[in-house]
Amino acid sequence: MKSFSKTTVMMAVLTLMFAMPLTAQIVNGVTLKTSFPFYAGYTRMPAGSYSITQSKIDPNTLLIQSADGKYSAYFDAQPTQTEQPHAKTEATFDKYGSTDYLNGVWVQGQQSGFRIQPTKAEQKDAENGAPQQHSVECAQR
Repeated sequence: MKSFSKTTVMMAVLTLMFAMPLTAQIVNGVTLKTSFPFYAGYTRMPAGSYSITQSKIDPNTLLIQSADGKYSAYFDAQPTQTEQPHAKTEATFDKYGSTDYLNGVWVQGQQSGFRIQPTKAEQKDAENGAPQQHSVECAQR
C-alpha cells in the first residue's frame, strides 16, 4: 500500500512539473501604444498608450489600463501555446470593418501567450467575413 501511495504522489508531482510551463505569464506586464480605438473584452478603448498585466486574483484574467489612468478593464484570456518562441512582444488584433478587437498578447522568447475570448459583438462581426489581422509591437515592463 505504501508503494501505491508513493507512486501516486510522484505521478502528481510529475504532472504538475510538466503542466507548469504551459501556463502563460506576463511577468511584469507589457505596454503598447495604438493609433486606433479597439475593444478589450467588452470595453472600448480609445487610441493611446496602455499597460496589460495579469490579474493577481485570476491568472486567466488580464487587466488593461491607459497610461493616464482614465480607462481600464478586466477581460478573460485563454492561455495558449505555439511551437516556436515568439520573435517579439506584441498585441494582436482582429479588425472587422472599422472595428478592432484585441485578440492576443505574446511575449518575446515565450512559447505561451494569451488569446482573448471573443465577445458576442465580435462573434457577430465575424459572421460577415474573416478579420483583417494585424499586430502592434509592445514593450515588456
